[in-house]
Amino acid sequence: MSSWGRSAVVYQVYVRSFLDGDGDGVGDLAGLTAGLDAVARLGVDGLWLTPVYRSPQADHGYDVADHRDVDPLFGDLAAFDAFVAAAHDRGLRVVMDLVPNHVSDQHPWFVAAQAGGPERALFHVRSQPNGWRSMFGGSAWSAMPDGDWYLHLFAPEQPDLNWARPEVQEDFLETLRFWLARGVDGFRVDVAGGLAKEPSYAEVRSGADHPHWDRTEVHEIYRSWRGVLGPDVLAVAEAWGPPERTAAFARADELGQAFAFDILRTAWSAAALRRTVDAQLAAHRAVGALPAWVVGNHDIARAATRLGPDRALALHLFLLALPGAFYLYAGDELGLPDAEVPPERWQDPQSLRSGGRLPNRDGARVPLPWTSGDTFGFTTGEPWLPIPAEWAAYARDRQEADPSSTWSVLRRALSARSALWTTEDLTWEDARPGVLVGRRGAARVVLNTSSRPWRLPGGGRVVARSGPGEDPTIVTPSECVWLTDGQVPFRG
Repeated sequence: MSSWGRSAVVYQVYVRSFLDGDGDGVGDLAGLTAGLDAVARLGVDGLWLTPVYRSPQADHGYDVADHRDVDPLFGDLAAFDAFVAAAHDRGLRVVMDLVPNHVSDQHPWFVAAQAGGPERALFHVRSQPNGWRSMFGGSAWSAMPDGDWYLHLFAPEQPDLNWARPEVQEDFLETLRFWLARGVDGFRVDVAGGLAKEPSYAEVRSGADHPHWDRTEVHEIYRSWRGVLGPDVLAVAEAWGPPERTAAFARADELGQAFAFDILRTAWSAAALRRTVDAQLAAHRAVGALPAWVVGNHDIARAATRLGPDRALALHLFLLALPGAFYLYAGDELGLPDAEVPPERWQDPQSLRSGGRLPNRDGARVPLPWTSGDTFGFTTGEPWLPIPAEWAAYARDRQEADPSSTWSVLRRALSARSALWTTEDLTWEDARPGVLVGRRGAARVVLNTSSRPWRLPGGGRVVARSGPGEDPTIVTPSECVWLTDGQVPFRG
């Protein structure tokens, strides 16, 4: 695991919604490069960008037709190289989204497999389907032209690769080498726990390994990757489940880091949050790692909608104060809620394939408002998803000029973070029920999840707070405050 990534703040960019550089209504690499100064002003350490590989875009780039090229929708390899150089010039690391579980049905391997070629062995093909279900609803099997069936844990346009085949393993090692040679600093690994499948294709059996999630064999794959990545490249697992299971991906000889997704399912309660934090820290420390904390991403409703704006901002500050890394979803620094996208404009294959039974994720993927104009400074064309008119109040230019905005609160916190939280230890101090007080060295974080104000402990200086702070001695309900016993240099 890279030393820089252990405690980094990484800004997740949903590329097609960040900034459009060519006026077609879809964000791209030129827009991303043009927006890097804004990212740098926020004070993060790097960017994770969603897939920009060649793709038919059946799942917005998570259906990859060529892992070693850029889709024309986003630019080309020259545009990618220019983006990486510009990011590095600003001290920002670049993390790519790697999609190893499946490819597009337009990938040359699968096109050949459909035609009956030997590439069929690189996928999971059977004469009869079993009962495995797709994550997007319905069966995980679709028919091929000759009547055989292929496995897709997601959409039919995303056939799963057979990672038992050495050709698949070597091809992905070559993909890692390709992007590392272009200056990439890390990888977020999509569906990290899904690569290895039960060879007999048996159903789930009590007491046995799951037939296709977090199997023992998947960890051997990532050990082979670490041999290519070396010690300094970040890799973070998208893996859901109990912390002791997901933390296994964070072992030093594997990916080195895993998202602490449990926090997304934790109630707004001091006791519940403490249990989740303790469990994640214990599981990760057992393998010599620290968690990658997260409040939002492109697959769930925005934090301001799930929690309310005050709690969302407070939770950001609370997790930023904990040992480990933090991944900030673009738009959450503006306090954006989910947008209401009318069904006729839906793009999310999860909703379209399930007939609306599964949650629609488009509301968390709507393009960002940069200014309060007609297309919010995002594009000169028509945005690929409609931007709500009321989002003028969230525009980045307004927030950067307002010292009380969500953007300004997070910027102040990020500017103080590395100097304030200088130890990886965390201890809890006594407080009233509903209030969490965590100490790391000379600094404390206080989170009030109760419905009553709480007076700050004596001594210390307030460095950052999520609320207005009208009384500097009080932590109001749904507020988080950072305190220090000493002096901390940071940008105001």
